Amino acid sequence: MKKLLLAASIMALTACSAPTEPQLNINPEPVLASQPVVKGKALAVDSRDLRPAQFVAVVDNGEKSVQPLHAKQNLRLVMQDALTRQFGAQGYTIDNQSQSKLRLDILEAMVNVKDGMMSHDLSSKLQIQLVVESPKGKFVKRYSGKSARSGAMSASVEKMEEAMNNLIGAVLKDIYADPELNTYLQENL
Repeated sequence: MKKLLLAASIMALTACSAPTEPQLNINPEPVLASQPVVKGKALAVDSRDLRPAQFVAVVDNGEKSVQPLHAKQNLRLVMQDALTRQFGAQGYTIDNQSQSKLRLDILEAMVNVKDGMMSHDLSSKLQIQLVVESPKGKFVKRYSGKSARSGAMSASVEKMEEAMNNLIGAVLKDIYADPELNTYLQENL
């Protein structure tokens, strides 16, 4: 009995010291306007993560081994924060009690990695949907982006982070510069 208890204790300690899977640091840069473009318009911002899987990268090393990688932070909250900062810099007052609501739906956010000993291929996809509801109506629009790059040697976690952060940043720029969205917000809030 003592030997069994000792073996179980050793296995438990070994499991605690086993290396953890790497995680990606997702920290996109929102577009911050130098001058506010609106005044006195309040907006509540919310978000939903509608992805079927919660990991942000999949690494396939070709040996029938596929490794999913998660983000260090909650992707939904990171993207909601970036969007809130972006709209705040445009002059919108972010107020959870506002009758006008903007919801961010994350539909897809993934970096697919084909990893070999001498080279790697990164393929990133992002698809989100913005839903604006105000007393005057509803606006729904999807934004998406894709990127692909190749490199020498094995793909690092930093390269995967850079791919996803750059892609989210590009989609945030599209949102910032979207005349249809900006016109709707200015006329209907």
